Amino acid sequence: MSANGANNYRKGERVRHPTMASWGLGEVLEDSTGDSVRVFFEGAGEMPLKLAYVQPVKVTGAGAQSTLLDNLYLNPKVKGVRFRSLPESIQYFLEEFPGGFYGERFHEHERKYKEKAHTLAMAKLAPAVLRGLIAGGQHDEACAHALQVVNATNLVFPNEKMQLKDALKPAGHKGKFAAALVDLLYGSDEYRARFERFTTVLEEIDAAKWTTATYLPFFVFPREHMFLKPMVTQAAAELCGFEISYQPTLNWKTYDRLLAFARWLFDELVRQELRPRDMIDVQSFMWCIAPGKYE
Repeated sequence: MSANGANNYRKGERVRHPTMASWGLGEVLEDSTGDSVRVFFEGAGEMPLKLAYVQPVKVTGAGAQSTLLDNLYLNPKVKGVRFRSLPESIQYFLEEFPGGFYGERFHEHERKYKEKAHTLAMAKLAPAVLRGLIAGGQHDEACAHALQVVNATNLVFPNEKMQLKDALKPAGHKGKFAAALVDLLYGSDEYRARFERFTTVLEEIDAAKWTTATYLPFFVFPREHMFLKPMVTQAAAELCGFEISYQPTLNWKTYDRLLAFARWLFDELVRQELRPRDMIDVQSFMWCIAPGKYE
């Protein structure tokens, strides 16, 4: 770490405020003008600094590493969303859910019904169960199992549930969906290839929704995968200043960025001693902090 006495800062440089330690690491947003510089700090958001009064301390090497700053996003598309530091969001969450992820209110409102859905998914969508049904040509039953898991929670809008149900009615669609689902969940290829094959099938049968594409992996493998509900997920990411490259059309880049956001948030919540168990807790946290959901 070294101070720069020349008051010359370049876009992308990492810095710290010399007296505001709580602001954490910052990134210079544009080249300094000579008398001022704009910096985004992890713990305070965007700050214009007058260089006559304060000179940020440049940081290099290991001390300049930051997952959030590497993925910084500052142009919210969701109305009413402004950056909020993670400690502020955690405080907001704890006010709504005393005891955090292990409190009674959180268990009753967020955790219990999702745990039930996970248990159901593990039974109805177990690899032996799905593969056995498909091998026996019981595509109707395989799809019925998937729909039962989808209907187990209110995370997917009713119209999207109906769209999936209707999409599976035409001849041949159930077989396509069932084969793509077992490949998505249990195939041996890298997940990107399996995800892209599954979303191609969803497009072919007119069921290409983010909720449909991400719900079942989330409940079968809640330690690895994340559910994407567009408005809530975008709002949470933008609130944290994390770029997820959201596009309404199903695509790997958006889902990969969502996983990066979810893993970052999980790690930060662990660092803040909230002890999230899995992505179910992280998804519930996203839902809570998104503006307008629990207010």
